[in-house]
Amino acid sequence: MAQQGNQADRVKFCCSICLDLLKDPVTIPCGHNYCMSCIKTFWDGEDQKIHSCPQCRKTFIPRPDLVKNTMLAELVEEKKTRLGAAPADHCYAGPEDVACDVCTGGKLKALKSCLVCLASYCEQHLQPHYESPTFKKHKLIEASVKLQETICSRHDEVMKIFCRTDQQCICMLCSMDEHKGHDTISAAAERTEKQKELSVSQQNIQQRIQEREKDVKELQQEVEAINRSADKAVEDSEKIFTELIRDIQKRSSDVKQQIRSQQETEVNQVKDLQEKLQQEIKELKKKDVELEKLLRTEDHTQFLQKYPSLSGVCGSAGSPRTNISHLWYFKDVMAAVTVVRDKLQIILSEKWPQPEPKTRAEFLQYSRQITLDPNTANNFLVLSDGNRKVTFKRDNKPYSQHPDRFTCISQVLSKDGLTGRCYWEVEKSRSVEVAVAYKSISRSGDFNAHVFGYNERSWVLRCDNGYTFRHNNIFAAAISGPQSSRIGVYLDHSAGILSFYSISETMTLLHRVQTTFTQPLYAGLSLWSDGDTAELCKFK
Repeated sequence: MAQQGNQADRVKFCCSICLDLLKDPVTIPCGHNYCMSCIKTFWDGEDQKIHSCPQCRKTFIPRPDLVKNTMLAELVEEKKTRLGAAPADHCYAGPEDVACDVCTGGKLKALKSCLVCLASYCEQHLQPHYESPTFKKHKLIEASVKLQETICSRHDEVMKIFCRTDQQCICMLCSMDEHKGHDTISAAAERTEKQKELSVSQQNIQQRIQEREKDVKELQQEVEAINRSADKAVEDSEKIFTELIRDIQKRSSDVKQQIRSQQETEVNQVKDLQEKLQQEIKELKKKDVELEKLLRTEDHTQFLQKYPSLSGVCGSAGSPRTNISHLWYFKDVMAAVTVVRDKLQIILSEKWPQPEPKTRAEFLQYSRQITLDPNTANNFLVLSDGNRKVTFKRDNKPYSQHPDRFTCISQVLSKDGLTGRCYWEVEKSRSVEVAVAYKSISRSGDFNAHVFGYNERSWVLRCDNGYTFRHNNIFAAAISGPQSSRIGVYLDHSAGILSFYSISETMTLLHRVQTTFTQPLYAGLSLWSDGDTAELCKFK
């Protein structure tokens, strides 16, 4: 209250032209006070014969002489010292502010708007609404530039009534004119009803916010769980590979030690044999010398006496290495090491599990251009568009006989088998079955043996008014999903994954199979009604 009093006191000493404290104040004949320079400038811009007061518009002829009001000047200086600088909210209205409708010249920023007066007031001009009993019943709101929106453009009356029939605000005269007989209620009462509805909506929004915040928290926990799981997988895999490397290094060291040990044994055996041979050579050379000496003896008696002792050959006949196979051991070791290497290379070259695609763009990275095999097409099926499109035509000319042809059921298989990761889409009309099957599926005979989904060699999704899945004559539970003219099929052969999707603006998973595929798979289509078509989509 003290602050409001100070502000009101300050306003009393302001010039209504420049909206600042009076400078060289003058009092004109009507009693209003202005800065001397402000009122001079104002009068200089008026008709030279008639001059008026900017506030009360009283005219003066001739132009009054202006004399500084010294007493008022002293009061202004006193107030200026006591009040200090103008408060932050006591300022001119900017482009985005609501201007006071009463201020002349530079307009102050309005503090309040009156719904009765339909005007906005600055602090100075708002005072009568606080002080005069006349304005006590007036409704003040925060300053608003949209006051004119509360006035009926036709009758210039405040729109205090709401027409529920036309869902718009009207004035009293409108309710008796073009809205006569309509369901009307006071705007205040309608606001109360609408406020209750908004409160319910707000509660729903707040509840959804809580639910979404809970979802976000759970997703964050899921992210943390994924990160923990990935970190643990990296840690465990590094540990396992480290152990494998350590085991391989130990085995390598053991093999090296065994080879060296065997090398030492074999070398020692050879050296022992070598020493024996060297000794035998020495003895043979000695006997050779003695024989040479005997042969040169001229005395027949001496020759015959020494002959018995020198006639025999010392040592064993033949090579002593005949039964030795020193190198076989090392060849056997190398063969064993090579087998281990080949096994490890096979294991390490195997594909590791890969994440499934999430978006259609990711699926299309594995797209395959699939064509149908005319030799498998039933007689009711007509192939076209490069053997990518099939149409059911009951009066079609029969094909020639072929061992791969389906003779009893209107089915057809693709020309090439599918392995690895593959994705394709089928554009269909009405009832169509989208399938995959082994090439070994029967082509005739027992019904269950050759119809898609009735045997262990085929998997099929039937698309008509809904979706059903069948494999080995077992039907899956009811499949829910959006109806679409396009079906996507994803195959990860090595991982044993087969998935069917409904394709529209988004991809919706209809059914997913997790199994083990033992043979390449062939895309299959089956049609049942005359005029039905299915086409294997071609991607750029």
